[in-house]
Amino acid sequence: LASQDDAGLVFSRRSLGGQHQSRVRVASLLETAPRGRAKTGSFSMDAPPSTTTPDAAPADASACKRTTPLAKLFPDGAPAETDAERSARHADCKARSQQCVARDHVGLVPPKVVQERGRNKKRPIEKKDQPKTMMEDPPGRKDESSRIPFDAMLSLRKKQHAFATPRASDATEAGASTASAPPVLKERKLVDFSNKIYVAPLTTVGNLPFRRVLTRLGADITCGEMALAQCLVDGQSSEWALLRRHKEEKCFGVQISAAHGDQMGRCCELIEQYGDVDFVDLNMGCPIDLVCSKGGGAALMRRRAKVQDIVSNGLRRLSCPMTIKMRTGWDERPKLAHTLAGYAQGWANDHGPGSVACVFVHGRSRTARYSRAANWSYIETVARCQDDSVPKLPIVGNGDVFSWRDWAEKREAAPTTCDCAMLARGALIKPWLPTELKEKRDWDISSSERLDILRDFCKFGMEHWGADARGVARTRRFLLEWLSFLHRYTPVGLLEVLPQRMNERPPPIIGRNDLETLFASDDARDWLKISELLLGKASDDFDFVPKHKANSYGDSGGGGRGKVNDWG
Repeated sequence: LASQDDAGLVFSRRSLGGQHQSRVRVASLLETAPRGRAKTGSFSMDAPPSTTTPDAAPADASACKRTTPLAKLFPDGAPAETDAERSARHADCKARSQQCVARDHVGLVPPKVVQERGRNKKRPIEKKDQPKTMMEDPPGRKDESSRIPFDAMLSLRKKQHAFATPRASDATEAGASTASAPPVLKERKLVDFSNKIYVAPLTTVGNLPFRRVLTRLGADITCGEMALAQCLVDGQSSEWALLRRHKEEKCFGVQISAAHGDQMGRCCELIEQYGDVDFVDLNMGCPIDLVCSKGGGAALMRRRAKVQDIVSNGLRRLSCPMTIKMRTGWDERPKLAHTLAGYAQGWANDHGPGSVACVFVHGRSRTARYSRAANWSYIETVARCQDDSVPKLPIVGNGDVFSWRDWAEKREAAPTTCDCAMLARGALIKPWLPTELKEKRDWDISSSERLDILRDFCKFGMEHWGADARGVARTRRFLLEWLSFLHRYTPVGLLEVLPQRMNERPPPIIGRNDLETLFASDDARDWLKISELLLGKASDDFDFVPKHKANSYGDSGGGGRGKVNDWG
């Protein structure tokens, strides 16, 4: 417990009781020693100065003065500690350091003692339980429907959901075929497209805030972005978000891309159970290679048996009608839409009235995409080629409707078709186009009114995606994607000849004010400035490259740094 050096007797801290034990032992040894001042380096307590000389040797330990080094008092080291002294010292240490510890396995937990902070350093500070803050949905989510519960989505991801539609491989092993199953007659809600303005599904830009803007500007029927059937069956949340519907959308449908009948059947089961839709649209016109390479989209136009299987499985599970969206064909020749429309007429007759509400025909082939004018004369041919012995399906034409004058020309070219105005790119470039069609006028909209439309979009976007940093960033991203189309509009007051055509390159203009000039810019940096007027300054590392670039009239300028793709 002790060692001797030139300074005197030094007690080690490695003893059982630590420094406290050493001090207690030394204090007990010094109780019999006389008071005095120790030399420098000797172990002693502070005391008044003594007149005793350090050279005087004591006769015994009791006569030893305070100034004598402990090494001379105890040349053989500290005396051994008795058992009684050790027990007393341990009891004292235990009493000083004893704490109440609450353990989970103890039956009766002692009550918590609230102690002031810092009174006992050895006892941990008891922190109050902080309330757990859960991430709340944006305020606009309460007005949205078609939201799948999380437990259902989890069962889809774990492949534990019980489907009524068997897989095609399982049906083949069992000796049955879904294509040969008899049609199921159901009473369905009828959807009337006549004399309506229908906003077609628009990838990326046709989101819920955009559809709310179009609804307020006169659109009667809206449709969500194209969703992949297999992704919905797999429970991908990003794909299910495309099916959400706002309460302001009076008539709403979803567009599904499926390549197989069992895919469509299982997807329609989920839509029937968790969705809130008025119709389901089968996509047979998507020209994207990623979709066509898997057998979906425009590739279905060359697979009639697959289309029949998909339509039959979908109608078997749905209580709402289906619609079919197609192009004129895969290539310019041969054209396939008139043949498929005739087959669809027979399928609709087999499944009962109202099973197939209408057929949408885009007046371009898959290879043409958007580089040519829509062929409305062929759309008229499709409408006339139906069988007169069974109820005819409404044929709705689509393509190059950019003003009320264009719509009047298309109606003259295809009078047999349904009088539903189907808008796509025209609604992206001129979101107020539904108002023009209903009022039959050329709206010379001001730059401040256009900014108000974008302000509504930002408001709806933050209600849908959230007003936090992430929600604002997502709103800004989709706003910039929309601005990549909006800059193609030329104000009516600056046009030399009316109307402006869809595939004509907009001329470089100087607007009637600075904001109008900024709207006409095809530079993505100017679009970012417009977004900063509405959403605040973007971060310094923010970069934007448009996802869609026009290929309907060559290069689109500085704002088109992305790849040429399928939009136009």
